[in-house]
Amino acid sequence: MGLDKTLAQKSRFSETPKTELDLPPDYCHYRDDGCEFADSCLNCPLPECIYAQPGGKQRWLKGLRDEAVLRLFTAQGKGVKELALMFGVSRRTIQRILQRDRDESTPKIKIFRGPDE
Repeated sequence: MGLDKTLAQKSRFSETPKTELDLPPDYCHYRDDGCEFADSCLNCPLPECIYAQPGGKQRWLKGLRDEAVLRLFTAQGKGVKELALMFGVSRRTIQRILQRDRDESTPKIKIFRGPDE
């Protein structure tokens, strides 16, 4: 009985498993439909896919909006209320954009005091 049991186990494991071929990308046919920014991922002008990071598209679009707000505020002298109406956001959002730009453009100076002071 021991031999029959061993043969049964051996024949069960000696069958070749049914697996799919793992083909390299050159031989794979996949749909590269791109997105609203490029016709295909391989021809995308962006350095990194905006969908690769969480909130990527929304963050990118907000960055473009912020640049436009700053450009209109500085170059054309538009007011906060006018910018808020143009972009469909609150006045507070425009104020935050302007404040963020002021904070980033102001050099950070830290004064280190000695142990005696």
